[in-house]
Amino acid sequence: MDTESRDLLAHKIKTVDQLCELIGARPRKKKVIMCHGTFDVVHPGHIRHLLYAKTKGDILIASLTADEHIVKGNVRPYVPEDLRAMNLAALEMVDYVIIDRQATPLQNLSAIKPDYFAKGYEYSAGALHPKTQEEVTVLENYGGEIIFTPGDIVYSSSALIELAPPEIATEKLMTLMQAENISFKDLYATLERFRGIKVHVVGDTIVDSYSHCNVIGGITKTPTMSVLFQERTDYVGGAGIVAKHLQTAGAQVTFSTVLGDDKLKEFALKDLEAAGVQVCPIIDTTRPTINKNAIVAGGYRLLKVDTLDNRSISDKQIEILKKQIAETKTDTVIFSDFRHGIFNRHTIPSLASAIPEGVFKVADSQVASRWGNILEFEEFDLITPNERETRFALGDQDSVIRPMALELFKRSKCKTLILKLGERGTITYRSKALVDYRAFFAIDSFVERLVDAVGAGDALLAYSTLAMIRTGNEVMASILGAMAAAVECEHDGNEPVMLEAVRKKIHRVETHALYHYDG
Repeated sequence: MDTESRDLLAHKIKTVDQLCELIGARPRKKKVIMCHGTFDVVHPGHIRHLLYAKTKGDILIASLTADEHIVKGNVRPYVPEDLRAMNLAALEMVDYVIIDRQATPLQNLSAIKPDYFAKGYEYSAGALHPKTQEEVTVLENYGGEIIFTPGDIVYSSSALIELAPPEIATEKLMTLMQAENISFKDLYATLERFRGIKVHVVGDTIVDSYSHCNVIGGITKTPTMSVLFQERTDYVGGAGIVAKHLQTAGAQVTFSTVLGDDKLKEFALKDLEAAGVQVCPIIDTTRPTINKNAIVAGGYRLLKVDTLDNRSISDKQIEILKKQIAETKTDTVIFSDFRHGIFNRHTIPSLASAIPEGVFKVADSQVASRWGNILEFEEFDLITPNERETRFALGDQDSVIRPMALELFKRSKCKTLILKLGERGTITYRSKALVDYRAFFAIDSFVERLVDAVGAGDALLAYSTLAMIRTGNEVMASILGAMAAAVECEHDGNEPVMLEAVRKKIHRVETHALYHYDG
């Protein structure tokens, strides 16, 4: 929906106070009827409900539940409240739309005092639900009535979304950007400002290897798969690829890490130095450089062989890291946690205490085969865990995403939380929202063709951090992080995301948006 169309509909979307002034107090010459719901996806059942309600009154008010009070289903609402309000305002039979900031419509019923309150027929079957009875009590107190609409056509928004989620990523993005006064020009300009940001990354270096093989077959005497080795490709991963993402994006990166004294150490140092990263390695002769070797055949990963030592680094090494953290001049410190020796419940407080005052503090949990607890990074400016790590930290296997994200946001005492949801995108909570009701927002994934999702979280971390440093804007950071993650997913291997590739991704989304809205 373009800006002109939004302006045409905006006159229908009101606050409760504005609406009360417009319709006046009871008794009124024109009868007012009000409907209330989530309206996540407007379907034929909704249309019939609203059409019937309009026949019973002169003025139809559609009230929708605000995003923060929707806890039904995972990653819901699917459509954000601003866009849901526009969808209802576009309907001819709807005169006004309000977004209800309360968990129930009781307060707004008392304030607006509609002549009628329309409910779906399912609420009339059997004894009244206690919540419906509360609504009836409010209505009866001032002389209003409840009306149950016919129900010969009923569809569930949840069922429709689960059957085939609507492709509205661009619409959701445009709604968010317009609400926050962000343009595509701003996104491009922010990328240009990354150059020169000083970043200090601290974390485990992992050398990710891919041993490509051809399947020969099974051995007849034992259930063993036999493969013929073809070639091996090595990549710097873990916190090392985070450093490379940042450097490639234009930052000046210092990288503190622990390596073994072996050939993979030499490979990692040579690779990082070639990328322009200033490495401050601590060489530990008692442990190997971390290596994760995937055996790949026919495009499938048959097996992964890890060579590592997960015991904690020594007190002496902790002190060296603390000195590096305290003395490195930087705009931001990023703790990239893979739980292979540097970070644990004992070392994190000590290392965090060394971060200089005023430096932007970031923590990321990218734990694949082990458990890390993101809550141990308390009072950081930005944290970027995924759903699995969040559920572990909270001991919560059952809650839907949004309330769980809010709980992590509160308990971590962070300023910004970007929760990574894989193919479902991200959800961000922030402490400094422009308005209270946009304290959180969701951004869908912009992956067009998934090739390899490994490393997407690293790319998001890098670009989100740089955007926060330059703009302090959580929406800008979340969008650019999502764009970088999408680029990473569309290429094989964990390689650093090039700035130009992110520009092209933004351009494709912008082109789609302009074509969709202006075409």
